[in-house]
Amino acid sequence: MKTFLALAAAAALAGCGVETASTAATAASLKKQEMEQGQKTMQQAQQKIDAAAQQMQQTRIGPSE
Repeated sequence: MKTFLALAAAAALAGCGVETASTAATAASLKKQEMEQGQKTMQQAQQKIDAAAQQMQQTRIGPSE
């Protein structure tokens, strides 16, 4: 009987470990997606900044030059 209870307890704890590992993997995947989206947003913002700076430079030089 003690052996059965020990095995049942071990199985329950192992199940919790699998669930914890799965939750951690899901959280890591979400963080990765969040980071990639942040990098994409940052690249888009940099492109807009570069375009605005180029437009300002062209305006300062003037279209005739």
